[in-house]
Amino acid sequence: MENMEAMKKVENDVGTVKIANEVVGIIAGLAATEVGGVAGMSGGLAGGIAEILGKKNLSKGVKVEVGEKEAAIDLYVITEYGIRIPDVAWEIQDNVKQAIEDMTGLSVVEVNVHVQGVNFGEEDEKEEDNKEETTHRVR
Repeated sequence: MENMEAMKKVENDVGTVKIANEVVGIIAGLAATEVGGVAGMSGGLAGGIAEILGKKNLSKGVKVEVGEKEAAIDLYVITEYGIRIPDVAWEIQDNVKQAIEDMTGLSVVEVNVHVQGVNFGEEDEKEEDNKEETTHRVR
């Protein structure tokens, strides 16, 4: 937890509850990847190629700004080929907003979805099959 000020802080009769920005980011990342048509979170554009991050790095494709009672989320995703991107983006927004509000009590004021790339899953599998065939021929 790099910045202790970057937390939601709630005080009550018993004590204080603090929710780190990273926690909100992980919730958002999980909620986004639950949506059908999302291939994964994007680590950003490196050399013009969007990198798909695994489930271990869910908060890496998420930018979170948390205030005392509100949160704003930016998600960087890679979608599957053949889906209708606006429909998936709206579903991501709804799912992320609902998950964060239910789990943290924060009011989500905006969820911005940035589509960084499209995953062509079948072609990737064909390329891997071709690599395996080539490897077998060489032996």
